[in-house]
Amino acid sequence: MVEARRWLVRGRVQGVGYRDFVRREANLRTLTGWVRNLEDGRVEAFAQGLLEDLDAFETALWKGPRLADVRAVLAMDAASENVTSEFEVR
Repeated sequence: MVEARRWLVRGRVQGVGYRDFVRREANLRTLTGWVRNLEDGRVEAFAQGLLEDLDAFETALWKGPRLADVRAVLAMDAASENVTSEFEVR
C-alpha cells in the first residue's frame, strides 16, 4: 500500500548538498516526491511509496551528506500528491 509523508529538516542542511542527497536516497527506494529549501533555513521533503521505504528514507534524512549537521527531522503524514515518476529537487 502506498503511503505519503512530509518532513521538515532543521540544522545545517542548506548549501551542503542535502537536497541532492535526499534525491539520491529517494531514488534508491523508488519513492516519488520532491525536496526544497525553505526561506528559514530548513529543508522540506515529501515522498510517497511503501511504508518500509518511507521509514528507511526517514532514517537517511537524519544522516544527510558529509557536510550536513541534521539537528531535527519532523515527520508528518501527508495526503498523496500527483507527482512525476521522478523525485524532484525544487
